[in-house]
Amino acid sequence: MNAPIAPSLTLPAAERAGPVRLREIPYNYTSFSDREIVIRLLGESVWGVFDELRAERRTGRSARMLYEVLGDIWVVRRNPYLQDDLLENPKRRRALVEAMRHRVGEIERRRDLEDGERDRKVALLLEAANRVVADFEKEFESTSRLRREAMRRLAKVTARDNIKFDGLSRVSHVTDATDWRVEYPFVVLTPDTEAQMAGVVTACIELGLTIIPRGGGTGYTGGAIPLTALSAVINTEKLEDLGPVEMTRLPGVDEPVATISSGAGVVTKRVTEAAERAGWVFAVDPTSADASCIGGNVAMNAGGKKAVLWGTALDNLVSWKMVDANGGWLEVVRLEHNLGKIHEARVARFEVRRLAADGKTVTNREILEIEGCRFR
Repeated sequence: MNAPIAPSLTLPAAERAGPVRLREIPYNYTSFSDREIVIRLLGESVWGVFDELRAERRTGRSARMLYEVLGDIWVVRRNPYLQDDLLENPKRRRALVEAMRHRVGEIERRRDLEDGERDRKVALLLEAANRVVADFEKEFESTSRLRREAMRRLAKVTARDNIKFDGLSRVSHVTDATDWRVEYPFVVLTPDTEAQMAGVVTACIELGLTIIPRGGGTGYTGGAIPLTALSAVINTEKLEDLGPVEMTRLPGVDEPVATISSGAGVVTKRVTEAAERAGWVFAVDPTSADASCIGGNVAMNAGGKKAVLWGTALDNLVSWKMVDANGGWLEVVRLEHNLGKIHEARVARFEVRRLAADGKTVTNREILEIEGCRFR
């Protein structure tokens, strides 16, 4: 819990001595300022009114009670363990909401109706505070209902143990190596096989969840960070099938080329070691090779020091298979591979194959050409 508010902060601004403490909302150990919390909870239009009243407060008691309401809501929203506890204990949840309503009621009781302009501002704050408390109370029922629906739909396409709502799973998937913590995911999914991916994605779309694929979580671009509370992180680390290095004939290439087939969850270091055992060099060499996964290498076009000579992940891709934003299977095959950096090719050609639900049968084909930086 934060230290008690200094007595000087309950005095009018003109009577305060020393610097003003800028973070007054209790229980806030996040990187969010008071301003950001107020905007997220009450709305941006309310912040100006909030800040004006904060500067001209008299006894400070109403301000403290409002801070306590916002602090209670904020600490629950930023702590999945508290959320789970309140979901499982309706009586405790009701007591918390009643305490919030009592504080808002006390602020209402202390209104100064003789100061019309100030009272108008207080009324706006009270309206926003009542609204956020009501929304907070409703969140638990809607969360419980959505969890039940998500479990029902997702359990048809993957094991129930792969559908994770617990605090530990959500906390461990709230950020990547950037340590940016914007929103906790609603659910973390860990499908067992590649074949389950299309069904998992389709179910998430039907549930209205934003989908975030994630591998080792080593990225520094924020690509695996949930930006909305209604999001599903699909962890691909179980997709770790890895084939041997093989000499393969590629479409439009005269001589066989050394290739290796890898699942999205295979750690980069394993592919590097497999290539070395066969007498080859794996070009993709990020500093996170001991923890990053091939799926992430492809998604972020990873490079590393070897990329200077042999190119990045995209330069070395022969083909890849993925689930699109509609839950359908796609396979992309590079044609007439130049066996070098893609920007050195005058035209890069790809065959895009749409696959049936089994992920194998081709139902449609089209050719995509990239000339310089232009698609046609």
